[in-house]
Amino acid sequence: MIGMRIDQARGLFFDRAAVTSAADRAQRRVLSRFGAFVRRGARSSIRKRKTISQPGSPPSSHTGLLKNNIFFVYEPLRSSVIIGPILLSGKGTDAPALLEHGGHAVGRRRKKRVRLTYRPRPFMGPAFERETPKLPAMWRDSVR
Repeated sequence: MIGMRIDQARGLFFDRAAVTSAADRAQRRVLSRFGAFVRRGARSSIRKRKTISQPGSPPSSHTGLLKNNIFFVYEPLRSSVIIGPILLSGKGTDAPALLEHGGHAVGRRRKKRVRLTYRPRPFMGPAFERETPKLPAMWRDSVR
């Protein structure tokens, strides 16, 4: 250390800001890629056909509305990615959640209120599970 200039000695120390910045960039890049892959898997599992799907299998798309409204967003405050269908402005129920998990909703038939039962037709959960084993490989060598 004796005989070194200050700028030479400074290079020997840990640059915390640079490492933190590189790790944040890598995290954003990896989680965004993961979100894109899960979104692609969920979209490709929804088939366009006229008939309804069997309970337990991904839903059928009659109009393409569900399939075309699946998005992802990286949330920097929580350092996470949110993946799923967006809510459309409309009345009443949360249709994507009813499709994914099943449940009950109140609807109308012949001007009477009736309780509708939805059987689960998961599409986001299986897409997430298919992509999760690939996540460690995405993290490998991601911080530069």
